[in-house]
Amino acid sequence: MLKISLMDQSDLENAYKIEKEVNPTPWSKNNFFSSFEVGHNSLICKDNKNLIGFAIFSLVKKESHLLNIAVTKSWHRKGAGSLLMDTVIKQSKVLGAKKIFLEVRSKNLDAISFYKKYKFLQDAIRVNYYGGDNPDDAVLMSLDI
Repeated sequence: MLKISLMDQSDLENAYKIEKEVNPTPWSKNNFFSSFEVGHNSLICKDNKNLIGFAIFSLVKKESHLLNIAVTKSWHRKGAGSLLMDTVIKQSKVLGAKKIFLEVRSKNLDAISFYKKYKFLQDAIRVNYYGGDNPDDAVLMSLDI
């Protein structure tokens, strides 16, 4: 049974393993850990005791920014991502947000399709937003909540 809870410091290493597994240009370990330390809202999804996904979002006034969401590959298309996204939306509403923003790689068609399922709209393109070994544009998306 899948369960969502707040990320704890003891979850950071396992969450970062998922980040490195699924993100073509993962956050640095320092950025990942400091995001937790500065107080970004961080959720995890577990199957029994196994951490299988996470979501990190930040609230600024009436806007929520989905900074990162990932599910281990063996759990793709099995409901963990949807459970995380549903919880991000609910928590953002409770915290007073009226809109959620995110950036997604233009080549990540599965993720774009996932966000469109939630009625996120494509607002703009940031050319060459992602650098490194896998350069890509970012699609800016938003959802009124």
